[in-house]
Amino acid sequence: MKKYLFYLLLAGLGLPVVSDAQTKTGVDSVRLTTDTLAPNEIVEDIIIDEIVQEKKAPAKDKVQYFSQLTRYGFKNLFSRNGYNPTLPYSSQVNPNAENYMQDYLRVHTKSLTKMKSWGMPYFNLIDNIFAQYGLPRELKYLAVIESNLSTAATSWVGAGGPWQFMPYTARDYGLVVNGNFDERRDYYKSTHAAARYLLTLYKQMHDWLLVIAAYNGGPGRVESAIKRSGSKNFWALQYYLPEESRNHVKKFIATHYIMEGVNPPGSGGQFTASTVGMSAVSNPYNNKPTLSVAEMEQAETQTISGKYNSMIIAKNLVIDIALFNRYNPQFDQLLNANGQYELILPADKMQLFLATKYQILNECVQLLLDDNNIPNNKTVYPAKYNRTKKKVR
Repeated sequence: MKKYLFYLLLAGLGLPVVSDAQTKTGVDSVRLTTDTLAPNEIVEDIIIDEIVQEKKAPAKDKVQYFSQLTRYGFKNLFSRNGYNPTLPYSSQVNPNAENYMQDYLRVHTKSLTKMKSWGMPYFNLIDNIFAQYGLPRELKYLAVIESNLSTAATSWVGAGGPWQFMPYTARDYGLVVNGNFDERRDYYKSTHAAARYLLTLYKQMHDWLLVIAAYNGGPGRVESAIKRSGSKNFWALQYYLPEESRNHVKKFIATHYIMEGVNPPGSGGQFTASTVGMSAVSNPYNNKPTLSVAEMEQAETQTISGKYNSMIIAKNLVIDIALFNRYNPQFDQLLNANGQYELILPADKMQLFLATKYQILNECVQLLLDDNNIPNNKTVYPAKYNRTKKKVR
């Protein structure tokens, strides 16, 4: 701890920090390239070691400082080291990045724009958890290119869940994967595990674009590309990477570009049907429930206020989040903006909500404040993963 405080003091004074580990062989020797070595890397490494070893988010007094360090990991994507949503995207993004994403934008803009609406509860959840680890909010879009935010996603090699963990990696980061349970498909637990895994990769790369490439193809291939290219700049080493890993970074950049509500290249600042092959985006706050007459007749309405979260409500009511969103479009956005929301649910689910609303609200507030612990509520698994035998009467 004293060593950590010593390095923290040096970093705070703006003095260079030199680690003994940097003279060793292996990953650290790779850092000694023509690229500038961030003087705060040793402080980052100390905090990351603590997080991974303790398998929990760091103490809150470290998070703010740590988050200021990790944002520099996007130095090769954004000209100002991090993305500022209040400024035009084109004035911040590295010119290499804009050229790199053209083809992907043409194919996927429409589906990703739709996801900006239905995926909001997932993004809010990931944002809250990643903030506890000092991770840049941009990283939530990795779950989009990995799985389209789907808990049911399974790759041909056996990776599963929204973060596409292989079973052995999932177990290494504290998830239960066996014949009865698969916590890779639990959003809360898998996102905590993903945060720790991303930090492990960041300790090796100290660049988020390289982390994304390593997340796809493994750190060994990225380290090899660094050695062969003599650089840790993604744009300089990209063609030393496997094509799939290189394209993974491309997908991430393009997804972030779309999700942050920016204008596609060549649109002249206007988000129009002619430039992206889709109708102009409507105001999301005008959305209304798309329910049938029968569904509306069997539904009940209740005006609610407070720090509710749609994912928490859906979990406690054992209702699919897609169905919840259909009854309550833009729930999280409108509740945050207006302070209240006219909740609509099937009658049986509304009765369950009213009976447990204070418990649900408490869990939502705990997630918002977070005490660094995953909620203790029982995890609800998809039917095919729930092998609990039913009682025979």
